[in-house]
Amino acid sequence: MGSVYTRYDAGMRVGISLNSTYAVRDPREGARRMIERARAANTAGLDSLFVGDHHATPIPYYQNTAILGRCLAEWDDRPAGALYLLPLWHPVLLAEQVGTLASIARGPFILQCAIGPDDNQFPALGVDARKRPSRFEQSLAILRQLWSGEVVSSDGAWSFSEARVSPVPPEPVQVWIGAMADPAIERAARLGDGWLASPGLPPALAAAQLRRYREFCDSLDVAQGTAAIRRDVYVGADADEAARIGGSVIDAGYRSFPAGAALAGSIGAITEAFVELAEMGYSDVIVRNLVADQDHAIASIERLAEVRSRVQAA
Repeated sequence: MGSVYTRYDAGMRVGISLNSTYAVRDPREGARRMIERARAANTAGLDSLFVGDHHATPIPYYQNTAILGRCLAEWDDRPAGALYLLPLWHPVLLAEQVGTLASIARGPFILQCAIGPDDNQFPALGVDARKRPSRFEQSLAILRQLWSGEVVSSDGAWSFSEARVSPVPPEPVQVWIGAMADPAIERAARLGDGWLASPGLPPALAAAQLRRYREFCDSLDVAQGTAAIRRDVYVGADADEAARIGGSVIDAGYRSFPAGAALAGSIGAITEAFVELAEMGYSDVIVRNLVADQDHAIASIERLAEVRSRVQAA
């Protein structure tokens, strides 16, 4: 499939994955923050907009289909999409959700997908986590059939007959598969239009896993797709402010990430980190806000405009 970025093919692209978890008393407040961040990302000229997927959470987590539909009102015709943990979703329902979202979006739709971690989400939704890989592959095959307008029946992980969806996406949906272990990276090369690397990879491991993705593409005799990586980032007004606001979050053990995975720095420092990823061969870096405070998060997104400009020029 051709690139969804026909206007942006010169240099690494910088997109955003909006944080979906907000420890707020009024649930409207968390939704408002996501909308404001989407608006800021649009103004900053970022190349793509995404939201995540998680279930059965103890604090508010804004569900992907609904919140992306609202955030698309703040976005233009650049690519947008959502992560879906395919083993947890009935593929007919998901095909319908994506068909509607892709019809709302003014530009290309990207499905980010993964098998998901073996955690409380699976028992909470009544799914056997041991069957994640097979459910993932069956779901993706069904989704593509439904999006092409076929009438589909299945007696596999999901049993249904003569399903079809409408609307179908107005243009082909690109599929980026999140993967970290070798079997999952092979799956991304075999089945995906792109591979999404884990946000917790330090630079050396990010380079090693990209090499593995390329090796799998070569062994399968398939063209390498998009190579994207997520980075949790705070772009500071200067190095001191970045260390004080973002560095303190990293120093407190942010998500137990190893050194070099999460980033806090000045515009110049973040640019250098992104250029390093581009030199490894990554085509896209998808940013998630490192700092929860809304004012700081918006300011960091605004500074990404300059980071993106410098990365494109590098």
